[in-house]
Amino acid sequence: MNDDEPAGELRCLVSGATGYIGGRLVPELLAAGHRVRCLARTPSKLRDLPWAGDVEVVRGDVTDPDSLAEAMRDVDVAYYLVHALASGDDFEETDRRAARYFGEQAKAAGVRRIVYLGGLTPAGVPEQELSPHLRSRAEVGHILLESGVPTAVLRAAVIIGSGSASFEMLRYLTERLPVMVTPSWVQTRIQPIGVEDVLRLLVGSARLPEDVNRTFDIGGPDTLTYREMMLRYAQLAHLPHRFILSVPMLTPGLS
Repeated sequence: MNDDEPAGELRCLVSGATGYIGGRLVPELLAAGHRVRCLARTPSKLRDLPWAGDVEVVRGDVTDPDSLAEAMRDVDVAYYLVHALASGDDFEETDRRAARYFGEQAKAAGVRRIVYLGGLTPAGVPEQELSPHLRSRAEVGHILLESGVPTAVLRAAVIIGSGSASFEMLRYLTERLPVMVTPSWVQTRIQPIGVEDVLRLLVGSARLPEDVNRTFDIGGPDTLTYREMMLRYAQLAHLPHRFILSVPMLTPGLS
């Protein structure tokens, strides 16, 4: 950062600004007084957003070290809010490579901190037994923590907020199906967290002491099953009582 920049201001790079969390994080960082640079493969996707004129947008990709090097220039805090799940069967290798490049270029540019939003893994489940998606997200966290740049890995379970994939699935099923035959995972206990709380923690992580390089598990105050969340949503939405039947075995297609 330059010496003539306002005290306390940070320059933040947000990868994944076109995504659900990234697109909501940017205005929160601006409101906190920070300068924001967005890394996007398709900058035009950001053009019509209300905050587009208040940020710097650079074209690039986390799998391209050269574009990352340019994006990291003069950055204090780099947010890693991307994953390669939609890239095909080799998404785990793509995630691995992208995280390695991100950490290497952040270190080379003198970035002070990386902040990564990962997924909370079930307690007591060995990493090798996780779903490929969760296993890959956990590995990304390990790679960033070992990058040589102080990193905060925030691990969240279900993020509750209008537009989030988990919440919209829950709302859709509850509103459309008065009787549901569900797989046994609806009895899994989780700690859902509101999107506003996630954003607050992401913004706050930019100010962590420089020696903090660790994982934080984040969740709301209540531990609920998916079934309990569906029933609670039905009550709050003034829907007729829902009947949710859990069965131990269910075909993947029906699930």
